[in-house]
Amino acid sequence: MSAASRPVLVTGGTGYLGTHLVAALLRSGRPVRVTARSTAAETGLRDAVRRGGADDAGLELVVADLEFDAGWAAAAAGVDEVFHTATPFPLTAPDDPDQVVGPAREGTLRVLHAVREAGARRLVLTSSFAAIGYTPKPGAEFTEHDWTDPATPGLAPYPLSKTVAERAAWDALERGGGDTELVVVNPTFILGPALTTEVRSTVQLVRMMLEGAMPVAPRARFGLVDVRDVADLHLRAMAAPEAAGKRYLAVADGPTIDYLQIARVLRERLGPAADRVPTEEAPGDDLPRPVIHNDRAREQLGWRPRPWATTVADTADDLIARGLMDIPG
Repeated sequence: MSAASRPVLVTGGTGYLGTHLVAALLRSGRPVRVTARSTAAETGLRDAVRRGGADDAGLELVVADLEFDAGWAAAAAGVDEVFHTATPFPLTAPDDPDQVVGPAREGTLRVLHAVREAGARRLVLTSSFAAIGYTPKPGAEFTEHDWTDPATPGLAPYPLSKTVAERAAWDALERGGGDTELVVVNPTFILGPALTTEVRSTVQLVRMMLEGAMPVAPRARFGLVDVRDVADLHLRAMAAPEAAGKRYLAVADGPTIDYLQIARVLRERLGPAADRVPTEEAPGDDLPRPVIHNDRAREQLGWRPRPWATTVADTADDLIARGLMDIPG
């Protein structure tokens, strides 16, 4: 069986990023195997990839849970390329960080072990900027060489889980045991049109702003990237021989932004429909505005992300077009 005819394995393929990645793979003619915790996810997954312009005939769903060994050997059987996008993402921070950190770390190692045993060529792991830039740094300038220190005071469970899980993957790679290559993609804050019908994850931010559920903008400075561009970067990371053993930051070009800038784009794009978005920022001291470099992805992989303002506008347009929010007519 040629590499092009083997199924590509995508964990977390029913999610926000995962559905875009699965749709892109199917559009390219690759058969795709997706893991989910239950077969109940299949109908929504097929609807999502069709919404993404893909024929779902080449799609297969198998049951495998990051917290259990069962199913992973079968999921990895016969695959050459693996995208591991699945990770616990709590809507509210748990009292016990181990509720997130443990499953993220052990799930990553479970997937890595299964794909190594199956002889897969490469695993592209979805990590996060949270594993790079959540420890204060003089100048607040970040590249793929930086790491969040798990001992950083006040580090929330989610960034801690992403840091620990990615570290565990690199450590396992250094210990050896198979020829599977590892590449890591570290996205910043992801927005962009969703293929799922539920308003999930970070897209809720735009809905909250437009519906008036965020009367004051939180005080924060961050990088933003389009979900479609993150999926594209994953594909480039899988295809490029020189990507093996490297991390790639995914962030739109230009300075990092804040919530008020997102609100401003919404008002400019939507006019009166955006009357409820915040116009003031929460009080507090000025925060460092991090500098996040995407040079490696641009120069090595030819990646060209959309402007962040385009992503924000497209996110809002998609929510409204699909009737997924309540705003004034």
